[in-house]
Amino acid sequence: MADDRPLSGVRVLDLTNVLAGPYCSYHLMLLGAEVIKVERPGDGDLARTLGPEPALNRAGVGASFLAQNAGKKSVELDLKDPDDRAVFENLLHDADVLLENFRAGVLGRIGYPWPTLHRLNPRLIYCAISGFGQTGPMRHAPAYDQVIQGLSGMMAITGTPDTAPQRVGFPACDTIGGLTAAMAIAAALAGRARTGTGVHLDVSMLETSLSAMGWAVSNYLVSGVPPEPMGDQNATAAPSGTFHAADGPLNIAANRQEQFETLCRLVGRPGLITDPRFADREARKQHRAELNTALNAALRDRPALDWEQLLSGAGVPAARILTVEQAVELDQVTERGFVTDLPFPDDPARTLRVTGNGVLVDGRPLRPTTPPPTLGEHNNDFKSSEVRSP
Repeated sequence: MADDRPLSGVRVLDLTNVLAGPYCSYHLMLLGAEVIKVERPGDGDLARTLGPEPALNRAGVGASFLAQNAGKKSVELDLKDPDDRAVFENLLHDADVLLENFRAGVLGRIGYPWPTLHRLNPRLIYCAISGFGQTGPMRHAPAYDQVIQGLSGMMAITGTPDTAPQRVGFPACDTIGGLTAAMAIAAALAGRARTGTGVHLDVSMLETSLSAMGWAVSNYLVSGVPPEPMGDQNATAAPSGTFHAADGPLNIAANRQEQFETLCRLVGRPGLITDPRFADREARKQHRAELNTALNAALRDRPALDWEQLLSGAGVPAARILTVEQAVELDQVTERGFVTDLPFPDDPARTLRVTGNGVLVDGRPLRPTTPPPTLGEHNNDFKSSEVRSP
């Protein structure tokens, strides 16, 4: 069956390592692109050695690598070697996208600045992901996810006033940067269909993270109000945050007046509706602690799942707080085909489970069809090809 995914026929040369770049190209692959990982001979993507299982890390298929590289191809090239540079330039001629996440200027210093890339392939879309972007006084500084979390203000507003600053519990800045880059590449491909010419995309993880922080940044920029760490509470509304049922925590976000009133009736506290301390959104925010105390006292009468079903069924956003193990096994997630089972690289007796991207196209989930490549698995496919003109 022909591949009818949106990016079918698009070829991506992926020079990236670890997470932000590989996460970007993984989503392009899910959308149908052919992704060719260009890896350093002998070592490859650093993520090949990262993960909780030392044996997999030693074998070059660490969990971090496996999670973001299914469906891709791998070719080993040393971009300082003349023969490998010729292979790389041959691949460039047929590529639609070149993706890298080196420090700013590295690719240019080894002979491939944007003007050269554009001359070799005028239709090429070149996307560079870096911590701070290709310009500015910090452009050459090294940056990992936690560094960007700190510089963006993200850590300063995570936790409570007593515990902040805290790191978000997953590499949020890497994934935000990768997703933004994938969106920009898709937009550039659409633009190229109109103009016939490629573009240079300069993606800053610092800036994409600030953009994704939403009201935490906009409240300051628009109204001069700096955000503060509030733990599990939502600064924009009350009651909105984590509450305590009989058997564990429960998130409730009764952000609208009718949701608040429904909540009060369902938990058996209708008097809260007419209490002047809780009359409207601003009043409830001012008296958040008293309101939360009253609601927690009522919610302790029943288990979290009962409240989730009762409140959600009445239009009040509410749900249990799950572990990762519980979340990926939810019937909702399973029914939509979010997790795909693949053969494990070099171990057919083991199954590899990888995530999708949460998008259905014409009712079908986007899935990888092949496992992550072993290092250099596709060398013969590309190193032996003849040089072609753009």
